Amino acid sequence: MADHLTQHALVARAREAALRAYAPYSGFSVGCAIESVDGKIVTGANMENACYRLGVCGEISALTAAQAAFGLDKIARIAVSGGHVADGALSGSMIVTSCGGCRQSILEAAHVAGRNIEVIASNGDGTEMLATPISDLIPYGFGPANLKDAG
Repeated sequence: MADHLTQHALVARAREAALRAYAPYSGFSVGCAIESVDGKIVTGANMENACYRLGVCGEISALTAAQAAFGLDKIARIAVSGGHVADGALSGSMIVTSCGGCRQSILEAAHVAGRNIEVIASNGDGTEMLATPISDLIPYGFGPANLKDAG
């Protein structure tokens, strides 16, 4: 059986990923760590762009890495953390939850995986966490099953 990280350890990996974010415009770095059902970990971070809307969220970065490394069907848990980076450390007191677009992408992964993926949101300091199943973060979400009537 694979060794799985504690919630704190998975959040620590998300916080480490946030240190590698490219956030020169907002100054708000987001990191995400995804754990597979067999204990593999991938991470991602946000990447901003001078044309603001073309940036990439940390969750999307990590979901792309997960798809490449082990497949969306193997995702077990996701941790996200964000805040301000100063002196090589991530800080912030507010719990960072995924935006609506990222919630939709996580829901799609949950449908592919056939499991209600747990999303662990934390503050930048890593001192507070909120673990929530994706179905609670995006109730009545639109997914692949909603397309069964498409032509």
